[in-house]
Amino acid sequence: MQSSQTRTVASHVAAGALQRITQPLFIDMANGGSAITGTAGLPDPAAGDRTAYAAPVLPENLGDADFCRELGIRYPYLGGSMAKGISSVKIALELGSAGMLGFFGAAGLPFHEVEAALEQLSHAGNVPFGVNLIHSPHEPDLEEALVDLYLKKGITLIEASAFLALTLTLVRYRVHGIRRLADGTVHAPNRIIAKVSREELAARFFSPPPEKFLKELVAKGELTPEQAQLATEIPMAQYVTAEADSGGHTDNRPAIALFPTILSLANRMQREFNYSCRLKAGLAGGISTPASAAAAFAMGADWIMTGSVNQACVESGTSAIVREMLTETRQADVTMAPAADMFEMGVTVQVLKRGTMFPMRAAKLYDIYRSCGSMAEIPAAEREKLEKTMFLAPLDDIWRDTRSYFLKRDPKQVERAERDPKHLMALVFRWYLGQGAHWAKDGVPTRKLDYQVWAGPSMGAFNEWVAGSFLAAADQRRVVTVARNILYGAAVLSRAAMLRSQGVNLPAEAVQIPPLQDAELKEYF
Repeated sequence: MQSSQTRTVASHVAAGALQRITQPLFIDMANGGSAITGTAGLPDPAAGDRTAYAAPVLPENLGDADFCRELGIRYPYLGGSMAKGISSVKIALELGSAGMLGFFGAAGLPFHEVEAALEQLSHAGNVPFGVNLIHSPHEPDLEEALVDLYLKKGITLIEASAFLALTLTLVRYRVHGIRRLADGTVHAPNRIIAKVSREELAARFFSPPPEKFLKELVAKGELTPEQAQLATEIPMAQYVTAEADSGGHTDNRPAIALFPTILSLANRMQREFNYSCRLKAGLAGGISTPASAAAAFAMGADWIMTGSVNQACVESGTSAIVREMLTETRQADVTMAPAADMFEMGVTVQVLKRGTMFPMRAAKLYDIYRSCGSMAEIPAAEREKLEKTMFLAPLDDIWRDTRSYFLKRDPKQVERAERDPKHLMALVFRWYLGQGAHWAKDGVPTRKLDYQVWAGPSMGAFNEWVAGSFLAAADQRRVVTVARNILYGAAVLSRAAMLRSQGVNLPAEAVQIPPLQDAELKEYF
């Protein structure tokens, strides 16, 4: 009888009432399922009236309030870093000005461009932001130079991404300036949000800095013995973002399996080390709709992080032609391809395959690399095909240009290549992989078939959600508008979940949250 009556009242629930997220919502179950918002004229449970209740849900309350306070933001929403400045200075400033936080994508950019970006960010006033530090296993000197720059510029928040293990350079950043405050707590001014997709790596970040690295820093005079002791009381990273099926470097992990594991690990290691700060976990990879955001918060995410969807926004550092390509992306239009920065290791990145031949061509290069010991061993017909269809120049000419590039950026690579012909071949092949990202970012029309566009299936999910709305058009996608719609929709769906748990079967229109213009969202933000 109860379930039958519940089904009857469900058809009368007003979608508008559910979507007024700042107002309490009561469903009078004994009166045909009428919806009442506010506190006037409420059903009287003492009189036997049966009610279901949905509390107000404000976007700023979806995640962890302490996390937001610690980062100086209002909403638990981060824009993750995308390499080569695709997550641009403008994205970071727009999100920061709106009470969120964006990371500038420093990976893969010339040093002077990173320095110029930091100047812009540092002079933007009291706007919170972060900067990316990507693991560079083949270019440790570059990683060290970037940390030197971050310390010099006073950058106190970085996103550490694609790390396979902790490095001395990363530890040096974390413990720089560590001291004990008057109240006895240990203060480390530099904070890390680590983006990981493996439990064992998350454990390393949740642990104190490795003793061997602390001893090495003391031996170099970069840390005092007293500071090294203080460092044993803090985690390498208080914040870890569980990275599920994302664009770029990814292990394609399912969020509903990965995140609970990372969250459980955070709770266990909090007890193990008894930190004075609380370890926290957020979720990235696959977040691009109200439903995915609501699911993340329902699992206990302290924050959410978006990536692929931001690349499609007008503020991103990529080209208009790529943004148009992304508006046509569906969930099956992405695949894995060899990564330029970790090519020899066989590491892959998730990229767009619709409208480009990059994934297939990059995979072909890796097959040749595995089967040949040098460029001289590449069969003549195969080499001719590469030069005509992919490189559009003799491979020897590509090596000449690559050699000149690395003589300025990292001369050790040239020294190694001149000793090891297989490494020379790898650098030449990496030229194509790296250029694919530049051609896409710069919108080079003659190279569209070679565009490397980092994207995950969340891009397709976003396009399905916004189909038929103003956000379907590339020139209407603004990073803050997208963020607010995701957060607002997640708040609505969180209220819907409250009602479902009380036996209310909501109609489809109540939980379909079409994108709203900024003016329509103003009262909630």
